[in-house]
Amino acid sequence: MQMLNDFFNTLNGIVWGIPMIVLILGTGLFLQVRLGFMPIRRILYGFRMIARSRTRDPRAEGEISPFAALMTALSATVGTGNIAGVATAIAVGGPGALFWMWMTALVGMATKYGEVVLAVTYREVDAKGEHVGGPMYAIRNGLGRNWRWLAASFALFGGLAGFGIGNMVQSNSISSAMHTAFGLPTWVSGLVLATLTGTVILGGIRRIGRVAELMVPAMCVAYILCVGVVLFVFSERIPAALDLIFTQAFQPTAAGGGFLGATVMMAVRMGVARGIFSNEAGLGTAGIAQAAGTTRDPVFSGLIGMMGTFIDTIIVCTMTGLAIVVSGVWDSGASGAVLSSASFEAAMPGVGRYLLAIALAVFAFTTILGWAYFGEKCWEYLLGTRCEKPFRILWTLAILPGAVLSLDFAWLVADTLNALMAIPNLISLILLSPVIVAMTRAYFAKPEAERLAPQTQTRTR
Repeated sequence: MQMLNDFFNTLNGIVWGIPMIVLILGTGLFLQVRLGFMPIRRILYGFRMIARSRTRDPRAEGEISPFAALMTALSATVGTGNIAGVATAIAVGGPGALFWMWMTALVGMATKYGEVVLAVTYREVDAKGEHVGGPMYAIRNGLGRNWRWLAASFALFGGLAGFGIGNMVQSNSISSAMHTAFGLPTWVSGLVLATLTGTVILGGIRRIGRVAELMVPAMCVAYILCVGVVLFVFSERIPAALDLIFTQAFQPTAAGGGFLGATVMMAVRMGVARGIFSNEAGLGTAGIAQAAGTTRDPVFSGLIGMMGTFIDTIIVCTMTGLAIVVSGVWDSGASGAVLSSASFEAAMPGVGRYLLAIALAVFAFTTILGWAYFGEKCWEYLLGTRCEKPFRILWTLAILPGAVLSLDFAWLVADTLNALMAIPNLISLILLSPVIVAMTRAYFAKPEAERLAPQTQTRTR
């Protein structure tokens, strides 16, 4: 087991090394430049499109509204990465890691926009009559038969990664949080969680979408309000905290207190890795969700999809990071959810750790739901629709061991698989970038009234 652990540690260091950082940031920057920085310039427009997307257009094809698709994607991304992931990045890379998370998100908006545009453009209708899409379909239908091996690679890595990062790791986070805060046995948490999960995912994307529409906005607002209390209590420290974040993004962080010290490279690496872990820009998962959405145009879906990165990282992760820095606990030597909990407790003694535990549990639960759909569609691509029910049952059962076992190794493998998922997706984004650019220019060349007219593009499998 130790040999296997050492192997994945070495592999993880390679796949999340400088080449991967260059590929992820480079692809996002490449797309931003080719799009004339449209994703950044159109942030307010993106929020307008979200508001318009709440009502499902009966004339457009798809199973759920674009808003429900966005909430499904956010249900998978707004999770432990926003609480434990941000804290880990700061604990290892220093406050400067938060700056690099921001940079990852800003270029990642273009990446996620491109992922969604391609997913909707090249989506298909499966044997059950439901719309399916994502990087595997974009690669196969956009790049041609000679690239099918790359599409299958993405689906395989995504299907395997889901059981780690999207299931067992999340259930473990929930059971640990409930046990630490409330003394609840881990097996009880696992049983309750498996029951709730099975009830939702056995209903397919429509039920997942309905639950996500209700839970995700509520949990994001509630969490932001809780963090707002922390920032209010330590409001006089906010300017110094921002200065620390920007300064230490480019200067080595010296050891001090319980903090072991970090380099600029460590700040960059942790910021990018945890940023991708949180917002999933570059992994291609958002396109899988948006492909099920009713849509007037792939660009319309892309504009909505890219806002998931902004909401997840620029808003939610920033709130967590600021809370950790302003509370003064970032250099305590703690890491992960323990560090985030300490920041809450510093501002709300006796209450903060319970609020954080509840937030972590809700975030992780919605991640399990979102990733259930992503994983199902990856395996459906490889095995066909016949795997749907067996997958849902297996997914539900996997929650139980995840809740009670130590999963340090699962975290390591999941991190590695995330990187391996990203590689096929990023390659397809670069090669298909002319399609993304051409469709974007054509969309914005139209009058706004015409942009919102029903347009559908769907392939039949």
